[in-house]
Amino acid sequence: MAHRGLNDSILEFVGSRTLASRPPSAAEITEHLQASRSTVNRHLALLVRSGQLARESTGPATRYRVPGSESGPKPPAAQSLVWSPGAATSRSALMQPIAMRTPVTYRREFVEGYLPNQSALLPADVAADLAGAGRAPGQQPAGTYARKVLEQLLIDLSWHSSRLEGNRFSLLDTRELFARGRDGGSDADATMLLNHKEAIEFMVDAVPEQGITVLVIRNLHGLLMQGLLAGPAGVGAIRRKVVQIEDSVYTPSQVPQLLEELLDQIVDKARAIRNPVEAAFFLWVNIAYLQPFEDGNKRTSRLGANLPLLLGNLAPLSFLDVDREDYTLAMLGVYERLDVSLAADLFAWTYRRSIDKYRVVRESLGEPDPMRVRYRELLGDAVRRVVGGQSLVQVVGALAIPDDDRDTFARMAHEELAHLEPYNCARFRLPIAQVQQWIADGRRGWTNAGNERGGDP
Repeated sequence: MAHRGLNDSILEFVGSRTLASRPPSAAEITEHLQASRSTVNRHLALLVRSGQLARESTGPATRYRVPGSESGPKPPAAQSLVWSPGAATSRSALMQPIAMRTPVTYRREFVEGYLPNQSALLPADVAADLAGAGRAPGQQPAGTYARKVLEQLLIDLSWHSSRLEGNRFSLLDTRELFARGRDGGSDADATMLLNHKEAIEFMVDAVPEQGITVLVIRNLHGLLMQGLLAGPAGVGAIRRKVVQIEDSVYTPSQVPQLLEELLDQIVDKARAIRNPVEAAFFLWVNIAYLQPFEDGNKRTSRLGANLPLLLGNLAPLSFLDVDREDYTLAMLGVYERLDVSLAADLFAWTYRRSIDKYRVVRESLGEPDPMRVRYRELLGDAVRRVVGGQSLVQVVGALAIPDDDRDTFARMAHEELAHLEPYNCARFRLPIAQVQQWIADGRRGWTNAGNERGGDP
């Protein structure tokens, strides 16, 4: 391998590892490159002397990183996305004037040539590291992780995804909007955010039961784009209109039958991928690249990336703090060059931030009560029935709960109803307005006695 080629390969590998896990050792670099240890050591020394790499620790513990991408916990202001050499090269090419870039159209071999668990879009070590870091401890039902952090997830994913579309709401504005619900605003920005919230609620509820399906993805699109298209015909439907990508030389396929066929392929292959992180990345880039809908494709791809993470009980992906220009260039790399290097760097960086954030959220909430986990669905059913007009004593008596657990269940339901507010009702799939009215009516059906013998207060 040429001198420059080996240097670039070392920098690319070290950069990818620094973003997703602890920096690699010389032995790991040697194994990855399949080069001699003495040659790798010589090039590492040159790269350190030139300032292109930094050395951490000494002796057998020595590791190498890209300068400015120190490992370990850092305050948010200190964390920045560092592009690998391959991604930096692609970025430079994509920033050339559009007249200097070659027009291209959709290439179906991007998905058809992908063999689940044999091919990979993410570096295998990055996907494995992220999957290990993002997985919830213990064995819990699919979707448990996302449900536990749902209140935070609704704000994070809705706001960051909408911001990437140019939404003007601040984070504080978004919190206030969600507290007010559909009465909080009817302009396009408010609608976009509220649509995200409802789509995420649907996703967290539906995916553990239905899995990764085309219908789930099309329903995500339908929820995301309700009220934002010219008419209802395009909501969740495979497009029959020509679309153009702004400021790009990429022209998507315009054949509806092909779009439908390829979306089926994308979903089928994503289901077969064993690593949920690789599956998430695969869905994200492929849905966006295909552009199966007349608008809202990137929004749908961002939520779609969460489907495998939900099923695998991994931390959700919220695209925290992603810069709009970085995101656009990452997508253009796929569209125009079939190059995922920018997207891989960005994905690894932002998913690491999501993992860190939701780990803290989970820890702040404590470990789940086994009884609450066991009766999660029935507990939600009980809360919805009481808010809908029944009394708690009627509800507890009607549900199929073993006698030994009935008193405990009644106390849990009483506690949930005591703390039910408009700002936390999403976990029970209750409309904000309905909960507000129930509270205004004196929490009718709830008992202050705290057991199943109570009646209306």
